[in-house]
Amino acid sequence: MEEINENPEMKDKPGDETNAEQSISAEQPVTGQQDNTSKETNKDARTWSMVCHLLGLAGITFPIVGNIVAPLIVWQIKKDDFPFVDEQGKEAVNFQISMSIYGLISFALCFICIGAFLLPAVFIVDLIFLLIAAVKANDGFHYRYPLTIRFIK
Repeated sequence: MEEINENPEMKDKPGDETNAEQSISAEQPVTGQQDNTSKETNKDARTWSMVCHLLGLAGITFPIVGNIVAPLIVWQIKKDDFPFVDEQGKEAVNFQISMSIYGLISFALCFICIGAFLLPAVFIVDLIFLLIAAVKANDGFHYRYPLTIRFIK
């Protein structure tokens, strides 16, 4: 239902587009946007991605090392089988490396009393974002952690 504007005064105004120009510009694709609505459908890929994220909890048992090594091992084993695990495994390892750095800095700041507040905050942020990422990965969404230094690209 396209209307044709017969009024010649409307066509002469600068900055106004005619219907033909509007339909041409509407047909041109928008570039530079990612499709964030794509979901992983393979159940095994989603499960292994969730495992990569949840293995960051190994840092509770083996501080500093466990939270990095455990997701790194699963990522290295499964990255060739599933592209989704490759992407999410990198995210999990990068996030855990970043949280370890933040935790070490907070520990060092304990000597001037600031770290006493920062260290629990780093742990809570790690736990919350880790759980969010695990749920999103299990649902098939491509999750990117905030506050992450991207060491592995």
